[in-house]
Amino acid sequence: MNTIQKELIKATVPILKSNGNDLITYFYQRMLKNNPELKNIFNMANQASGKQQHALTGAVLAYAENIENPGVLINVLKSIGNKHVSLNIAPEQYDIVGSHLIGSIKEVLGDLATVELIEAWTCAYQELAQIMISLEAEMYQKASNKKGGWKGWRNFIISKIVEESDEIKSFYLKPEDNKDIADFYPGQYISVSTFIPELGHKQPRQYSLSSASNNEFYRISVKKEKGINSTPNGIVSNTLHNKKEGDSIEVSAPAGVFYADPDSKTPLVLVSGGVGITPMMSMIETNKNSLQKNRTVWIHSCRNENVHAFKETIQELNDENTWLTSFVFYETLPESETNAIEGRVNLLEIKEEILIKDAKYYICGPALFIKVQYQSLVELGVNKENILYEEFGPQLLSLN
Repeated sequence: MNTIQKELIKATVPILKSNGNDLITYFYQRMLKNNPELKNIFNMANQASGKQQHALTGAVLAYAENIENPGVLINVLKSIGNKHVSLNIAPEQYDIVGSHLIGSIKEVLGDLATVELIEAWTCAYQELAQIMISLEAEMYQKASNKKGGWKGWRNFIISKIVEESDEIKSFYLKPEDNKDIADFYPGQYISVSTFIPELGHKQPRQYSLSSASNNEFYRISVKKEKGINSTPNGIVSNTLHNKKEGDSIEVSAPAGVFYADPDSKTPLVLVSGGVGITPMMSMIETNKNSLQKNRTVWIHSCRNENVHAFKETIQELNDENTWLTSFVFYETLPESETNAIEGRVNLLEIKEEILIKDAKYYICGPALFIKVQYQSLVELGVNKENILYEEFGPQLLSLN
């Protein structure tokens, strides 16, 4: 890409800021109409809510703003690459996306879409696509080369289902072929894909692994998402909650950049909200099994004890291990005796417990929850490089 083309890309930043969502919404409609097979890959709930469009708009804007040095986006690109690998995205699908993206720019911008601008964006997209394809090729290779590793989808059997709370069930997944499964870092996720009768096609979803890595099974713990007002019920989560032991489901190999290094001796501070508890369970179980048994402080928040998954497990770990200190916040306290604190998490009020030298801070939960806790940690003087977070759904946050 030459200097003139880069200047043309940067000149479209104001348009992306003001009309980017309209452009991307049109792009998705165009692409899914002409390539309906992609509905098996894209999260149609996020399409309906606009989250996917907003996330892609932000990504395109960030790329345009950093067109001189896209390398500064490498961590974000790696995170996106992990999602793509977990969905078995292939290089040829980048051609489909590119064709519809450039076509949408032409049609939406009209007379503003000069030949020079279209050539610049075509070149920019091709460069970005090649970066992603190369990153993902390395990830696919690494996943395939691991003991028990694989590429794409693999059939697993639901060997056991456990109710963890009023709205969360754990699903124990074992490979249908009884062969080895790949290990994973605590905090990573797998994708599952299942047919949705109401839609007439498959839908994939990413779910954090909620146990320590082992040779027998993967465990995911899924919240049954109930619709509120105009928001419909979670299609995939409700389908999973209706499944029975012995049912089959497609699973991709573990992926993700949000994880704790099990070989590190660094103290951990975990902050979770609602079903954001799931990757933290993997970290806690891994820590319990490790020789280091790193000092860990865990702050968890949820509406009440009825929706508090793994409540007894966490309490037992807290009572039996000096390396763990846990705090639980309920918006509504039960009538029975409890150690929980009433209200929502306020890290500023427990700063003496969480400000630990050299600690790594992990946050997982809804977008607003993450934003509040991240800002609190920064206000307390925690180095941003030591704060990691995982938001469920498309990557919408930009906190750094």
